Amino acid sequence: MSEDMKQRIDKALGFAVRYGGIDGDHHKAWVIDQMVRALTGCPEVSKNAVGAHGQPYTYEAQGESQEYINLVAGAKDGEDGSETYSWEEGVAP
Repeated sequence: MSEDMKQRIDKALGFAVRYGGIDGDHHKAWVIDQMVRALTGCPEVSKNAVGAHGQPYTYEAQGESQEYINLVAGAKDGEDGSETYSWEEGVAP
């Protein structure tokens, strides 16, 4: 196994261990999405957001790799076309 694949697996397992026990379907969907992003080699990106009190902040997140985009497209594809099934990105805990 390549070092890159080992790092991807370790990162995905980290999401499972760190966040997998949090209640809520929307949070579980986020964990699954983050694990898939890790396994498909998505890059780290900086994102901007605004907090509950109107304060802007920057945080690190996983972006999208072509491998992720292709996997999600395949997961959504079905007998009724390219949007037969949904792919939920979930909500971060």
